Amino acid sequence: MARRGSYAKGIAKREEILTVALDLVASQGFRRTSINDIATAVGLTQAGLLHYFDSKDDLWVEILRRRDQLDQEHDWHAADPAALLIAIVRHNVEVPGLVQMFVNLSAAAATDPEHPAHAYFRERYERSRRDLSADFRTMQQDGPLRPDVDPVELTTVLLAVSDGMQLQWLFDPSYDMARHVELVARLAIAQAVPAG
Repeated sequence: MARRGSYAKGIAKREEILTVALDLVASQGFRRTSINDIATAVGLTQAGLLHYFDSKDDLWVEILRRRDQLDQEHDWHAADPAALLIAIVRHNVEVPGLVQMFVNLSAAAATDPEHPAHAYFRERYERSRRDLSADFRTMQQDGPLRPDVDPVELTTVLLAVSDGMQLQWLFDPSYDMARHVELVARLAIAQAVPAG
């Protein structure tokens, strides 16, 4: 019986770590948040904190997973898949540290298949392409999406524009990330106006 209680406490502590770490990275920035900062905030040593994760990089990946989970649970009031992506990109302006983390880890994962983030990003892109392209396919059947646009290609391009604008925004926060994603979506969704 003590084992179950200990297991439940371990799960609760891991959840607390992820919640606190997400908030710290979002507010302080990815590079300015250390393992020690997170450990101190949850009342652990660095070694004690890493007991709950396979490595420091594993902790960072789990923070991104938690962010994705919260994004999926959020009610974005989006009328279509493009509007959903645009709403999420607009929200990212409020959490620059998480954008830094995403960009840094995605670069590491893309160049190193052994990196703990590699599987996370591969799965994330596969899931995003599958879900958004299915929604675009439905949108196409209902009429608002041009029939000559391939839903998978549109999804892939929108994700690329979104990720690329995040990188450019980190260099220059005056860029409106969402506006650029919206531009590409509008071009694909716009129907030809019938001749008069």
